[in-house]
Amino acid sequence: MNFALILFVLLVITGVLYAVDIFKFRKLRDKNAKEPVWVEWGAGFFPVILIVFVLRSFLFEPFKIPSGSMIPTLLVGDFILVNKFAYGIRLPVINQKIIDINDPKRGDVMVFRYPDDPSLDYIKRVIGLPGDTIAYQNKRLSINGKAVDMQKIADFNHVDRMYYSEQYTVNMGEVEHKVLNDADAPAFIRDVSNFPGRENCNYNAVGVICKVPAGHYFMLGDYRDNSKDSRNWGFVPEQNIVGKAFFIWMNFSDLSRIGSFK
Repeated sequence: MNFALILFVLLVITGVLYAVDIFKFRKLRDKNAKEPVWVEWGAGFFPVILIVFVLRSFLFEPFKIPSGSMIPTLLVGDFILVNKFAYGIRLPVINQKIIDINDPKRGDVMVFRYPDDPSLDYIKRVIGLPGDTIAYQNKRLSINGKAVDMQKIADFNHVDRMYYSEQYTVNMGEVEHKVLNDADAPAFIRDVSNFPGRENCNYNAVGVICKVPAGHYFMLGDYRDNSKDSRNWGFVPEQNIVGKAFFIWMNFSDLSRIGSFK
């Protein structure tokens, strides 16, 4: 469901009703007369919808984490805020950038429109920038020929599954975060689609090596063996970017999660 489009349609409808009432019918009504239903339930909602539309389109948008691909950083049920202007100002609905601000950086957690179905929003971590060579071999990540620093820490306990995953801290420039690997999961990449730019990738028995095209990004989930990402469906075009995730504002199952991500 394209909520931005629905919100825009409601904004236009209520805006028209609001304008018609302000410039015509309000002048004809007696001051003590009760507002008609179309004004009370139509035009009356215009200011509220306008505020929500502006906030959601240009400033911050809420999202709910639906899957475990970003564990341990983000858990299923986390409600997060996404900064819509971190990478530039975009026109709502069509997502066309009109003002440049910053480019995504390695390590950013980014929300974007899924390349195979732009009606869906995905969230992953930025790993490869335009022009980078990304190698994910034997479950180890290298960028432009340099291995990304990983330090083994205590295993992560999936309480709901009674299962442990290997856990590492990863240092990616200014960003340090944690990732998970399952020791019993294979290194080769399964379920690879025929995505645009696949000729830039070399798949083998121990993973994949990709050259990121201009204007695109290579994304990975923090739970490496439980994430369908750029290894499977390819690169994220710049025009698909929605914004930068930065804050957990609610998790009804665990209130201690609030504010735990930035």
